[in-house]
Amino acid sequence: MAIMAGLPGSLVALIMLWLRDPVPTPKVQWTLTVLIVALWFGFAFAVRERVVFPLQTLSNLLSALREGDFSVRGRAAAFDDALGEVMREVNILGGTLREQRLGALEATTLLRTVMSEIDVAVFAFDHQRRLQLMNRAGERLLAAPAERLLGAGAAELQLDGCLEGEAQQTFQRNFPGAAGRWGMRRSTVREHGLPLQLLVISDLTRPLREQELQAWQRLVRVLGHELNNSLTPIKSIAGSLDSMLGRKPLPEDWEDDMRRGLSVISTRSESLSRFIGAYARLAKLPRPQMQAMEIRPWVERAARLETRLHVGIRPGPDTWLQGDPDQLEQVLINLLRNATDASLITGGGVGVSWARNGTHVEVDIEDEGPGISNTTNLFVPFFTTKPGGSGIGLVLSRQIAEAQGGTLVLENRADRGGGVARLRLPV
Repeated sequence: MAIMAGLPGSLVALIMLWLRDPVPTPKVQWTLTVLIVALWFGFAFAVRERVVFPLQTLSNLLSALREGDFSVRGRAAAFDDALGEVMREVNILGGTLREQRLGALEATTLLRTVMSEIDVAVFAFDHQRRLQLMNRAGERLLAAPAERLLGAGAAELQLDGCLEGEAQQTFQRNFPGAAGRWGMRRSTVREHGLPLQLLVISDLTRPLREQELQAWQRLVRVLGHELNNSLTPIKSIAGSLDSMLGRKPLPEDWEDDMRRGLSVISTRSESLSRFIGAYARLAKLPRPQMQAMEIRPWVERAARLETRLHVGIRPGPDTWLQGDPDQLEQVLINLLRNATDASLITGGGVGVSWARNGTHVEVDIEDEGPGISNTTNLFVPFFTTKPGGSGIGLVLSRQIAEAQGGTLVLENRADRGGGVARLRLPV
């Protein structure tokens, strides 16, 4: 195209040179002809090189980027040169890809380090259920190095059961490297466009044993405290009565002392019996019978049962809940009773409101009492600040709420004095 661009001018010049009148000497004709043709082809090939060389440079740069060599750069061209602008953009692209590759390498190194150091077995199986990836914890679990196990089938590794059924399972299993109770999570990831089944298996034996030990320690501590509170005065009074009966002659008022002592023993025994019954009720909470229930009648029924104080109801949207009506009504009664007890101290009121929040509804029971002074022990079993309280109402209420997919939170009100119990339940 460069030759064709110079063809008209060169052709006209040659025609005028050879056909003009008077005709120049042959020496002048041939000299000018060679000069015209040489300049014509010289400039044409210069234009070609001016275009081809940058394109070859761009081709080399793109080839280097394709091969992963991001250190090669092209020389900067003039700012008014279109190919120079392309060269600069390719240089910028190379720098961006270099930074991204460094970030990916660092992230991959970090991921490999984390996978090697975590105490959780990780396995990845392809669509043919053949092992493609495992970490160091997986090697310890299967008691074999990864080099020997990669490519083996899930059935051969006794992990085929983990690739079926629910994505989250808890099971008891004896693996070649360990035995105990295990928790498994399964998910699907992709590598090079192909799906992989990712298994994460964690040992639950030690955490369960630690939690079991802590539960037993708390149980023994609470039971020991309550039993000592009841048995110590019973033992002391029984010893005093035995000493009194051993006297000869008996004191004149021995019958009155005997009645008072037996009354104290009977009172403490009844208290101990109530404590054991409350503990059994807390430990034997029945499974909830889930069904749809409307929130407005539920709140109104529980509010009518509180006769000591008028409970103000601020209606929210007409919403249906998913839960056990009997258990949830008992929770609301307990919370209203606590709010009333607090408000009677200061002469305040009690209010109930609810609002829809996404897939849940939040029920707020607000009081105008003195507020919550210590939130640490609110849900500690048998901890109470009320005379004659059992200390299981809040614990039982939270246990019911959590068993039905909800939560229970108690906190001080931000707008005024008093507390608020926020019950969050699924719609």
